[in-house]
Amino acid sequence: MEYQIEVLCEQHDDFRTFLTEKIRAYNNEHSFHHRESRQKGAVRPLHLIVTDQQQQWIGGMTAEVYWGWLEIHKFWFSEAYRGKGIGSKLLAQAEETAQKMGATKALLTTYEFQARTFYEAQGYQVVGEIKDYPPGSSYYSMVKTLK
Repeated sequence: MEYQIEVLCEQHDDFRTFLTEKIRAYNNEHSFHHRESRQKGAVRPLHLIVTDQQQQWIGGMTAEVYWGWLEIHKFWFSEAYRGKGIGSKLLAQAEETAQKMGATKALLTTYEFQARTFYEAQGYQVVGEIKDYPPGSSYYSMVKTLK
């Protein structure tokens, strides 16, 4: 069996698509849950948008609910609105909404310089840490069992 290896240090969208499709097919074949998540409506988006009095976005959250999990992807607030309890309220609202959508657990990732202590104060626990990513910091996976 002969082959060759080509090394590219630039974007190659066609190759990325090829690998994505092959991995998806493998996962679908070997995992019922992956196969089911490909069905229309199986992965449900959840967006919480916070606006000021001028109807300008000042922060919020994007997440998805699937496999009985709330997976939080993006969570940010303008500096002027931090430390006022809005984040805690928003996270609680996201968890409550996700529970109504069938979630029993929540998952997120954060860097050491971001919001680990905030999430711990909300009941999240570190289940994984990658040290020195980025250099001099850590990257955490955190989970919480929802009530």
